[in-house]
Amino acid sequence: MALAGDRAAFGQLVHRYQDRLFASMLQVTGSADDAEDVVQDAFVRAFVKLHTFQRQSQFFTWLYRIAFNSALSRRRRKRNTVSLEHARESAGLEPIDKVEAPDASMIRDDRVQTVRSALDQLTEDHRVILVLREMQDCAYEDIAEILEISIGTVRSRLSRARAALKLVLEEILAQEESQRG
Repeated sequence: MALAGDRAAFGQLVHRYQDRLFASMLQVTGSADDAEDVVQDAFVRAFVKLHTFQRQSQFFTWLYRIAFNSALSRRRRKRNTVSLEHARESAGLEPIDKVEAPDASMIRDDRVQTVRSALDQLTEDHRVILVLREMQDCAYEDIAEILEISIGTVRSRLSRARAALKLVLEEILAQEESQRG
């Protein structure tokens, strides 16, 4: 059993959760390389601290919290922001659907870039809670546990984050409109 230090059992946990954790950390870090490093670090830390897992939450929630803290630490150390274009290229996102209209991909890329730009302008608290809820589809209870805040705080912070995102998006779109006009 993994909790008893069985490496093979822990290997099965790694296999089960690595892709999901990578996808989550990719949204948090914005870089495939950083997400890969964070996930690897999280699994190493989880293995070392396995004895502290108290089974009061799901294993993935506990593991996500470890990875999330690692990603935040890495982000604070890095501080220099990566361009959206670089983030998109390194993440390998936005696959092209072969049956869509010729301009659909360009329109989608513009929308994705606009939303990413808006997210980058939010506070870290607002960006993180939006990523967890809207992009990772985490339940309020899981968000509360991951961020170590109450469910009421999750609700209010999410409401404020959505309002802030709306304002930033409106500003960006108004700016784009004025540049076209």
